[in-house]
Amino acid sequence: MENINIKIENTTNNTIVKFVSDTLIVNRGSYEYNNIDEAKDAPFIQQLFYLPFVKKVFVGANFIAIQRYDIVEWPDVQEEVRQQIEAFLNTGKKVIEEKTENTKKEAVEVYAEVTPNPAVMKFGTNKALTQTDIELKNIEEANQYSPLAKAIFGFPFVKEVFISENYVSVTKYDVVEWNEVYQELRTFIRNYIQESKAIISDIPKAAQENSNEIATNVNLDETSVKIVEILNEYIKPAVASDGGNIAFKNYDPETKQVNVILQGACSGCPSSTITLKNGIETMLKEMLPNQINEVIAING
Repeated sequence: MENINIKIENTTNNTIVKFVSDTLIVNRGSYEYNNIDEAKDAPFIQQLFYLPFVKKVFVGANFIAIQRYDIVEWPDVQEEVRQQIEAFLNTGKKVIEEKTENTKKEAVEVYAEVTPNPAVMKFGTNKALTQTDIELKNIEEANQYSPLAKAIFGFPFVKEVFISENYVSVTKYDVVEWNEVYQELRTFIRNYIQESKAIISDIPKAAQENSNEIATNVNLDETSVKIVEILNEYIKPAVASDGGNIAFKNYDPETKQVNVILQGACSGCPSSTITLKNGIETMLKEMLPNQINEVIAING
């Protein structure tokens, strides 16, 4: 079995640290534990609560995040916690015993929204789906990484699937109009999520490495770090509301060119070029004067 590695990732809340795995930890959404009693389905999480500084534990697709009490500082204890989590995961045991069937179904809402891209429909939900954005271009990728995407590709009009934290964007072929099929697809996605089926089975290494590098500012120069911060704070929320995603790829300090990746509804969108030039590029030039010449988009 391949060794599992854990990386330490700081968050905007200095009491919370994320311990990020290079493999999947749970298949279905995310979990939050406020005390040891709530962690009855997760013996390892109960072990973490025995640490006197642990206040809350959050578990996502590929991470365990811990909120501490103020009796310690993270630099004093985080390496010990990292080693403990890494050692447990390498035993092959499950962090959480996820139930394959629920006697009582959760109340799941799924709503359909049009996007600026006429080929893409956004299906938002009140259920957490993933912590790492994943784009599946075909059924082969879906087979490898996402049971949900694989199921959606069962509809003959589906061209691509993009899964984010709380929504799924579906790109269709031109063989149908959305008003003919969106209701059936919305109901299908809602039923799938309601039955607590697996959303993600594995995380593409490219997505994982990119996410970890940016989140921890590994190998990023000062200007790149600022660009990532601007994209995350000002651009991503607006883009996500339209069913898309924008990810930083790289910055060339010599040419002052920024390369970004467009995913979901943004990929191939007729208005994305205008948005890129009039919105993103203008904002970066204003906020980082004399450091940005051009922003180039790459479809995910």
